[in-house]
This record gives sequence, structure tokens and C-alpha cells, in this order.
Amino acid sequence: MNSVFHALSDGTRRQMLRDLTRGERTVSELAEPFSMSLAAASKHIKVLEGAGMIRREVRGRTHLCRLEPGPLASAHEWLGFYERFWNDRLDALERLLREEDLHTSKAKDPDRNTGG
Repeated sequence: MNSVFHALSDGTRRQMLRDLTRGERTVSELAEPFSMSLAAASKHIKVLEGAGMIRREVRGRTHLCRLEPGPLASAHEWLGFYERFWNDRLDALERLLREEDLHTSKAKDPDRNTGG
């Protein structure tokens, strides 16, 4: 999991993953939007490969990359725990604030308490 989050920590690699959601790309195609050398792009790709997030296939002189979604799904599942944790906390805060608003509005409008 550490290698996945390390790979995702870089904006260039996140964009490369986004590009790969539309299908296979060559190293050149992945490098193109960043105006970077093939060597620099290859370093990013190696990080993504190391995290298991992409697979590179060599066809002649062409290196084709494709997305491997499994590690992203694992990271999403791990983050899901914290999403539920924070949603529960925020729901509790919302309930507390609504109760506080109700008590405040009753205190400001005494007729509301007596029905009259």
C-alpha cells in the first residue's frame, strides 16, 4: 500500500494514470503532455509499475502501458474506512448543531414553547 500512495503522491503520475483510463498508451504518449524526456517519463512509469498500477508490454521497440486497477481499488477500500469514519463524525456534528439551533430558536421565541 505504501508504494501505491507514493506513486499517487506525484501529479505527473496521477495524470499518467488518468490518461491510461482511456486505453493503452506508449511511453512517448504518456510523456507528451509534460514536455519531458522519455527517460524522465520512464522513471515515473517505473514507479507506477513498482506499485503494480500499470503494466508495460514491449512490442518491438515500442513500450505500451496499460492500467492495472487492482492497487487503486485496494487504496480506495482502505480510504473507504476513513470516509465512513468522517461521515459518521460529521453526521453527529450535524445532529448536534440542529439540536442547538432548535434550542436557540425556542429560547428566542417563548410563545413557541407555550403554543400561544
